[in-house]
Amino acid sequence: MRASQLPLFTSKNDPSDAQVASHRLLARAGYIRKQGSGLYIYLPFGDMVHRKIVEIVREEMNRFGGVEVSLPVITPAELWQESGRWDIMGKEMMRMHDRHEVGYALGPTHEEAMTDLARSFLQSYKQLPINLYQIGKKYRDEIRPRYGLIRCREFTMKDAYSFHADDASLDATYQKMREAYRAIFERCGLKTIPVEADSGNMGGSGSEEFMVASQIGEETLLLCSDEACGYRSNQEKTEFISANYGLQPIVSGAIEDFDTGELKTIEEVAQLTGGAPRDFIKAVIYEDAAKIIVCFIPGDRELSEVKMKNLAGVNDYWLASEETIKAVTGAEPGYAGPVDLKYKDGDAVSVTAPPTGHKKTLRIFFDNHLKGRSGLIAGANRTHFHKKNVAEGRDFTITEAHDLINAHAGDICPQCKKAELTETRGIEVGHIFKLGKKYSEKMKLTVLDPNGKPLTPTMGCYGIGVGRTMATAIEQNHDERGLVWHKNLSPFLVYLVSLAKGDAETAFVDKLYATLQAHGISVYLDDRDERAGVKFNDAELVGFPFIVTVGKKTLESGKIELKLRRSGEKFELSESELIAKLRGD
Repeated sequence: MRASQLPLFTSKNDPSDAQVASHRLLARAGYIRKQGSGLYIYLPFGDMVHRKIVEIVREEMNRFGGVEVSLPVITPAELWQESGRWDIMGKEMMRMHDRHEVGYALGPTHEEAMTDLARSFLQSYKQLPINLYQIGKKYRDEIRPRYGLIRCREFTMKDAYSFHADDASLDATYQKMREAYRAIFERCGLKTIPVEADSGNMGGSGSEEFMVASQIGEETLLLCSDEACGYRSNQEKTEFISANYGLQPIVSGAIEDFDTGELKTIEEVAQLTGGAPRDFIKAVIYEDAAKIIVCFIPGDRELSEVKMKNLAGVNDYWLASEETIKAVTGAEPGYAGPVDLKYKDGDAVSVTAPPTGHKKTLRIFFDNHLKGRSGLIAGANRTHFHKKNVAEGRDFTITEAHDLINAHAGDICPQCKKAELTETRGIEVGHIFKLGKKYSEKMKLTVLDPNGKPLTPTMGCYGIGVGRTMATAIEQNHDERGLVWHKNLSPFLVYLVSLAKGDAETAFVDKLYATLQAHGISVYLDDRDERAGVKFNDAELVGFPFIVTVGKKTLESGKIELKLRRSGEKFELSESELIAKLRGD
C-alpha cells in the first residue's frame, strides 16, 4: 500500500487527555481517534492491528475446539431478569426501551444471551461439551473512562461460554482455555502473568486473570517470593495472613470509656494514648439502597471493598452518610465500635425520621484477625469517647469471622504459609471463569442424561478484550520515538521510505516495492512529497518492525539500507539479502 492511497494520520501533538503511553502514541501515530468520552474510531492502521488480534484469537479458539457464533449487541431485559442480574448490575449496564416499551440492555457481557441460545438447541448430554464463542461489541457505561483503549465504553471482546455434563468436563475445557490464552498472548508478543482472581458479578467457583505487568495497571498483583511455591493472585482474591496478630495476646484490664474530645482518627487517638494502630479496631461503614454494612478490622490495615461486597451481596454501594452512621451507632462519625452497638447483625435500622420509617438491614462483619484479641481500643458509640481494654469474647463476641483485609507485599503467602508476598501492578487482558450452574439453573437450561432424566449443565466463561490487548501491547513495546509493533500485529512488516528524485530513482523504488510484495512481504511505501526528516519521524512513530530506505545513494552503491525498529540496528544489504532478512530466511 502506498501513502498516496492510504494516507498517514500522524500528529505532532499528544491528546490533551492522554495519561498513558498507549493512548498518547496510538493517537499520535494515527491508529485511533477519540469521538466521545470512552468512544474511539479505529483509523486504517488501527483497524488492521485490531483485525490481526481478532484473527489470532479466532484461530486459537478454533484450534482448541471453540464454535463461533454472533449475538445481537442488545439483549432483552427478560433474560437479565431470569438470571436475577437486571437489578444487580450497576449503572455500567445501559438500559433502554424500544417504541413498544420493551426493555433491553446494551450488552456489557453475554452470559444470559448465550445461555438462552444454548437452551434453544441443546437437548441431550451427547451434545456436550460445547464451547460457543463470539467476537463482538460490548458497551459498559464507565463512570470514568480513561487510558484510551484500556478502559473505554465501547469495545470489542471475545467471550466464550462452555456447557458441560459434569465438573470434570468443565475442568478439561478450562485447562484448554488456559492453553489457548497463553498461545494467543504469546502470538501477540505479550508477556502475561496468570493470577487467581475474584469472580465478581459473574459468579462461579474458579477464576483466573491473565495480567500484563505495567506501572499504569489498575490491578495489584501479589506473587509469592518463593518461586517453588508459584502463588500468583490478584489482590482482591488474596487471603490476608499475618504473623503480627494474636501470637502474644495482651492481658486486658477492665474495659472503660475515655474522653478523646474531637480526636476521631486512629492516628490521632494512637498519638494521644501511645498505642499502636494494630491494637485498634477500625470501623468502616457502607450502605446501599437496602443494607447498611459495618466492617470491623485491625486498625493498621485497609478494608478490601471487593471482599466486603461479596460478603454483603451488594453492587452499587457508597460510604455511609452521617445520618446513617448516627442511626446505627448513636454517635457522630469517628466513634463507632463493636461494644454497646445499638443494633445487632440482621436488625432493621430506621434511617429516616418518622413518619416515613424507611429501614435498612444491618450487616456486621468481623475480620478474623480480631478473633481472640484483647487490650484493644475501639470507638465507644458515643460522641467524643473511645473504649480501651476491649477484649473479644468478653466485651463483644465474634461468632463468624471473615477475611476482609487487602493483602500487601510483606504479608505471608496464603499458599505456602511461609514466604512473603511481593507486589506489582498489572493490566488485565483476559479472564476465565468456572461459572458452575448459576445461569443454567436460573434460566432452566436442561438436557437429558443417559437415563433420560433432566440434567443441568455446568458452565465456563472465557473473555479477552481485543482493544485492551492492542493497547497493552504498546504499553510493553514503545520508546521515546513511538510504537514498536510485534511482527504478528503490525499493519505492515516494512515501512519503505522513498527518497527518490527523478524518474530512474522512482522506477527503482517502484520495482523494489513490487518485488517485496511478490515475495509475500507486506510493505507500506511512503511516496509522499515530504522532507526526509518528516518521513523518518513518521516511520519511527508508526512502529513497523522494519524501515527500508531507498534513494540516490542506493542506486550508486547497489545497497539498500535496512533499520530494525526495535533495536535501531542498521544494515546495508543487496536486494536478495534484504528479502532473505525480511523473510527470516
